[in-house]
This record gives sequence, structure tokens and C-alpha cells, in this order.
Amino acid sequence: MPARSPNVPSSPFAVPLPDEPATLLGNLTPAQFMRRYWQKKPLLIRQAIPGIQAPLSRDELFELADSEDAESRLITHFRKSWAMEHGPFAPDELPSVKKRDWTLLVQGVNLHDDRARALLDRFRFIPDARLDDLMISYATDGGGVGAHFDSYDVFLLQVHGKRRWRFGAQRDLSLKEGLPLKVLQHFEADEEWVLEPGDMLYLPPHIAHDGVAEGECMTASIGFRAPSASELSGQFLYHLAERLDDARSAGAKGGVQRYGDPAQPAVSHPALLPPLLIERVGAILANIEWNERDVASFLGTYLSEPKPNVIFDPPRRPLNENRFIDCAKQSGLKLDKKTVLLYDKHAYFMNGEQDLMSGKVKKWLPELADKRYLEGKRFVTLSGDSSMTVLLHEWYCAGWIQVDANA
Repeated sequence: MPARSPNVPSSPFAVPLPDEPATLLGNLTPAQFMRRYWQKKPLLIRQAIPGIQAPLSRDELFELADSEDAESRLITHFRKSWAMEHGPFAPDELPSVKKRDWTLLVQGVNLHDDRARALLDRFRFIPDARLDDLMISYATDGGGVGAHFDSYDVFLLQVHGKRRWRFGAQRDLSLKEGLPLKVLQHFEADEEWVLEPGDMLYLPPHIAHDGVAEGECMTASIGFRAPSASELSGQFLYHLAERLDDARSAGAKGGVQRYGDPAQPAVSHPALLPPLLIERVGAILANIEWNERDVASFLGTYLSEPKPNVIFDPPRRPLNENRFIDCAKQSGLKLDKKTVLLYDKHAYFMNGEQDLMSGKVKKWLPELADKRYLEGKRFVTLSGDSSMTVLLHEWYCAGWIQVDANA
């Protein structure tokens, strides 16, 4: 693969309009795609991004896989035996690029590289709350991860070389036992396509598929969050319990209210679960209530919470507030590639934190969240609000937003 230029900040990418035909979707509008294909059936798109180059070169991807901050996996199928290792991987720990049948997967490349983040932004016709990450798969000839299915939607974008995809909507999703990765026991393909750079395949959840590299290749996978019902339920109840404890702590002299049983009699069977305990706990649980705002509060904080391996990088020599304002007026500002900013009509949620959507905040925050940047001219019109500039400067010092310090 050719060498790539040094990493440079991505230019802002406009959110695709719902009713405007998009080359990315084979000239379907995003509204048509969502209505006809999203979570319904596969779609092959030839030259979704004509002339595309891999966001990272092979050497850059290998360097990222050597980082403690990146999540990476090495999958090999040597002598027809599957094996998987977790990174980081030093350069000498990866097989030779001349050796067949191995794949390197690097998750969340958009968290580490502006070019990958810019590529991910092309898919923001789907809500940010559902967008997960951009994974890059590097494979040598014959490399792949076996026939499998995903529990989430995925766009498979070929960015270098060729990969042969076979896929089908089979009902038998049983897996082979004793393997380190999920490989289907019986795979039956309905369709088969070879994807070249710029081609893209969309697959809804539970469509069985198998991709095999034809020569050296790289594939970008744009995946979406699909938490299980049990995960959502458990996390929501935990969120609700924290809010309930906070509210009761604020209103109770003795702090958090706890279970009590002043009417509990002496027992002759100490190991027997007390009927009074069951009754009183049942009454406590029956009194728990929530509404739509509680659900929105949970989803906003939960879905904007950074992943465990995400670390923000504050500026080494942060600009003071006045200099920050001057730079923002000149060149604008943008959200850091790791930042997640969501909102509804009541509140906004940034990197797992929640605050009220006050009247002043409503003037600029939705625009920043939807575009992920504010132009210099737009910032000038808003900068008369000192509360906004103070807040944005705090976010800048935390590494959540960026300005051009050389402006």
C-alpha cells in the first residue's frame, strides 16, 4: 500500500439531507434507504464513494494496533485452524504480510484518527445515538473471520483491495463449538459479490455473511449500537436507583433511606426467607415510577458515555479564555473526534454528563451537536453570551472541543 500523508484535522462534513439522493446510498435518498432497507434487507452499492482511499495506511493501522489505547484483535486460519489473540501487537508480533489467511481488526479507529472520523460522519443520516464506531479490517490473501452473523446493522465499505462476500438470510444460526470466535456451524449463501475500493454492502442484523480477502485488502465496517433488552433494563434501573438515592439523600436527614423491619418477630427457622421481607421489598419496588423524561435522561447519559478505553487529551498549553475566543472567531471550533454530544428539548448530554437545555443554550448547542462544528462567523454572532464562551472554554480545556491555536 502507498504511504499516506500525516494525519490532519478533518474538514466539517455536512449531514446528508433526508430527501436528497446520495451517491453513498446508490442515489437513494436517506429517507428511501431507511424505509426500504434499514433493518429489513441487504443492499449492494457499487461505487458508494468513488476514488476512496483507506483512512489509514497499512503501516499506520499496524502502529495503532500497537497502542494500549486501541482495541485490536488478530485472527488467523492457518492450517484450517482458527485462532484469535487480543492486542496490543508489537510490529514483530504480527505475521508477515506475505503470509496468507490472517486478519487484523482494529475497533474504534474514528476515536484515534480524524480521517476515520470524517468517514464515519458520512453516515450521520442515522441518529448519533445509534452510531457506534468505525472498525478497519486488514487481511492478507484468504484472510477473514469465518462465516458469522452480527446482532447489529453494519455497512461494509471496501477501502483497499478486493474482498469476496457471500451472504444469506438463513434461519440456522447455530455456531461451531470449541472455537475462539463465533463461526456458523452451517453456512448457506444466497448471494455472492466481489467488492472493490468504493463499493459497499449494507447488512441488517442476523444476516449470515462471510468475507474473504482476494489479495491484500482493507475493509471499513461502520457499526451501530444495538443493546440487548436485558442490558438496557439493567442499566436503566441502575440509573434510576442512583437518581432515587440522590433525591432521597437531599430530602432525608439521615441520608439514603434503607430497608427497615421493626415488626419482624423472632424466628425458629433462621434460614427461611422472611415473608415480611418479601412483602416490604415488594411494596418498595411497586412504588418506583418513571416517565419519558427519566428514560430520555438515561438514554442521553448512557449512549454518550465514553467507552472505557477513551481518554481525552486536554491541550498541553491551554489558551486563556480571551485568546480562545479570538481563535474561535477566526477559524471556528469543532467537537473532538471522541466527543459524543446528544440533546432533546429538555437537556443535553455530553460524554456521559447531563445539563439542562436553558434558553441561552438552545441558541447554539443543537447546531454544534448536529454539525459537530461552529464556523467562525457563527461564533462571532453568538459570542456576546459570556455564559456560552465560559462553557465552551471549559470544554476546550477538558479536551472535548478543539480550536486552531494558530489562528
